[in-house]
Amino acid sequence: MTDLVIDAQGIGKTYGKGSARFTALADVTVQIRRGECVAIVGKSGSGKSTLMHLLALLDQPDTGTLAIEGVDTRALNARRTSELRNRTFGFVFQQFFLTPGTSVLDNVTLPLEIAGVAPRVRRERGRAALAQLELDDKAGSNATDLSGGQKQRVVIARALVSEPSVIFADEPTGNLDTATGAVVEETLLRLNREQGITLIVVTHDEDLAARCDRQIVLRDGRIVSDSAREEVAA
Repeated sequence: MTDLVIDAQGIGKTYGKGSARFTALADVTVQIRRGECVAIVGKSGSGKSTLMHLLALLDQPDTGTLAIEGVDTRALNARRTSELRNRTFGFVFQQFFLTPGTSVLDNVTLPLEIAGVAPRVRRERGRAALAQLELDDKAGSNATDLSGGQKQRVVIARALVSEPSVIFADEPTGNLDTATGAVVEETLLRLNREQGITLIVVTHDEDLAARCDRQIVLRDGRIVSDSAREEVAA
């Protein structure tokens, strides 16, 4: 299996038509290796969310090539693209996107239900994911009755339940206070360190970005910096 989990070469994305045409991303090349922790940073409108959406197969580039674990995504139809995305990626968004009136366990196992996994297996894997986040006792609770930090940990459990090799986190601490955000931040970084899950974080949080292995900085739809974290000698 290739060490490159994501290999994007010269990808670009434009929106609109005519005079309203807007280039959101232009000629971007990014390679992300298995087990890396990468921060995508930049001001609003820099193209960082567009880049995440393309790398995560939530949208298609207009130009360039994108390979996921060695698979050229240009050769995939919509169904196979969806299968590859669901098999490879987990998602943690700033908005929780929890289904009101349903249990924490049902929210966590939703990706497995969509994938057609048997109910017993869904429950087992859902409870295992919740246990990793120390939320086993909340499995039967109404998901929308939880605190903000608990909700975000439920979202992380939902991202983990499909056993992805990559987690995309889009402003994962944006809706949380400082103390709660620190807990969520540490949870994501621990999954990267201890389980080897590749972590790609889109963030305005300079402290979180600084804790990642790499920072990819975008400005006006182009990468202006791609640098590894400097290790401080003991």
